Amino acid sequence: MSTHNPVPSEHALADPILETKRLSKEFKGFAAVSDLNLKVERGHIHALIGPNGAGKTTVFNLLTKFLTPTTGTILFNGTDITREQPADIALRGVIRSFQISAVFPGLTPLENVRLALQRATKTSYHFWKSDRCLDRLDARAMELLDAVGLAEHSGGLTSELAYGRKRALEIATTLALEPELMLLDEPTQGMGAEDVEKITALVKQASAGRTILMVEHNLKVVETLADRITVLQRGSILAEGTYAEVSQDPQVLEAYLGSAHA
Repeated sequence: MSTHNPVPSEHALADPILETKRLSKEFKGFAAVSDLNLKVERGHIHALIGPNGAGKTTVFNLLTKFLTPTTGTILFNGTDITREQPADIALRGVIRSFQISAVFPGLTPLENVRLALQRATKTSYHFWKSDRCLDRLDARAMELLDAVGLAEHSGGLTSELAYGRKRALEIATTLALEPELMLLDEPTQGMGAEDVEKITALVKQASAGRTILMVEHNLKVVETLADRITVLQRGSILAEGTYAEVSQDPQVLEAYLGSAHA
């Protein structure tokens, strides 16, 4: 199994917000992630790509502590978070979205975003208080809905939203948690071309003032958004660099890009 870990350029190492050192995860002897040395620079959009089974989602699960590493270290803002719980990671400002839309279908978009704001302001458990104490959150919730193009849909049921709008709502709820680092898992999965363009624009907008690490199969989206790309193969880093650099790498063309364009 290859454990090739290219050394990123000096520029890319300038200010890592997230770093893994020899991160590995084994399942009954199978190495899903092997000796991963990943650095994500602050303020950048960093894409994690690779063929199915390359270990991308496993890496996300390790970073957000839904899985415990077999070996290795995870650093966030220079602090070792390897043994912290998922809730602790979220409180540090590492917020993840999932491949499947994670919003409450029986609530309105406004209520979904307000719930996220309640968590951010630690009023989630104030059940005994009047709804009026939450009214102050509505203005911010509407700002976030407007930012993702959902202001006019704020009062309808989330279950009635089109798929692309549900994903936009998920971005709004993620932003409500004031993330310092957003982990986006396949944000454009299952979308038509029009929705892909809208979500791409939203991700670019959401990146202002924060860092994004994303798993994405749509290479056009990756080319449009990513400042830096890490290509995984069998749980190890195959190549790193800009889209122009990795798209010309012979190993990448053979392992991933070539088959994607075939």
